[in-house]
Amino acid sequence: MPSEVMRRPGDFQPVIQFSIHADNKVGRLNEIIGLLSVHQVHVIALSILDTTDSSIIRIIVDYPEDAQKLLIEHQFSYVQSELIAVELTSEEEIKTVTCALVQAEINIHYIYPFLIRPNGRYALAISLEDNELAAETLKRNQLNVLGQEDIAR
Repeated sequence: MPSEVMRRPGDFQPVIQFSIHADNKVGRLNEIIGLLSVHQVHVIALSILDTTDSSIIRIIVDYPEDAQKLLIEHQFSYVQSELIAVELTSEEEIKTVTCALVQAEINIHYIYPFLIRPNGRYALAISLEDNELAAETLKRNQLNVLGQEDIAR
């Protein structure tokens, strides 16, 4: 009988990101977005890193389990990782985020914005070197750290 780890309220709950490796050819992004859309998996955040031969399409979706099944079924190469997501009430809070992380000496690898967010608030997806410490730090600075269940529709 498998055991399930119970999370305490306030524990860090990551947001799942897929980094999809794609050939740099016309229509590839449209193919991926269309595949997800047809199966009612909504893209919440999107970032693309382009090189000469290939691209890395970073996405956060509302239902990562469904997206994972589709990516495997359609033979897309991807890496799954955990990120921090932080909700912002205004653009000014970006400074609060970066200052808090600097004070805690946590390096930021990359950041990109959410496209949509329930409650009409802004949000950032942040790749960091220490997600749990970052989540604690951001919460201590009165910022709302989002988990995957917070972005499901």
